[in-house]
Amino acid sequence: MAFTPLHDRVLVRRIESDETTKGGLIIPESAKEKPAEGEIVSCGAGARKDSGELIPMDVKAGDKVLFGKWSGTEVKIDGEDLLIMKESDILGIL
Repeated sequence: MAFTPLHDRVLVRRIESDETTKGGLIIPESAKEKPAEGEIVSCGAGARKDSGELIPMDVKAGDKVLFGKWSGTEVKIDGEDLLIMKESDILGIL
C-alpha cells in the first residue's frame, strides 16, 4: 500500500464483529452496527509542538484499537474500505 497518513493521523482497517450472539442467534446484515474496533494499517510521524518538536505516536502499525462509533473518514484505498482518523479519536489499544 502506497499511502502514508500525515502528522498525527492513522489509517485503520475495521475488524468485523461476530455474526451470531452468545445465545446462538444469527444477526442479519441490516441489524449489524459498524464495528468500533480496528487494526492500525499505518501511522503518520506524529504531531508537532509550537516549538517544532515532534510528539511521537502512541500507536503503531499492527495495534488493535477501539475508536468512537462516528470517528474517522471512510476512504477506499486499493479497493479496501479503510478509515483515516486522528490519533486522539482512538479510545484505547487492545
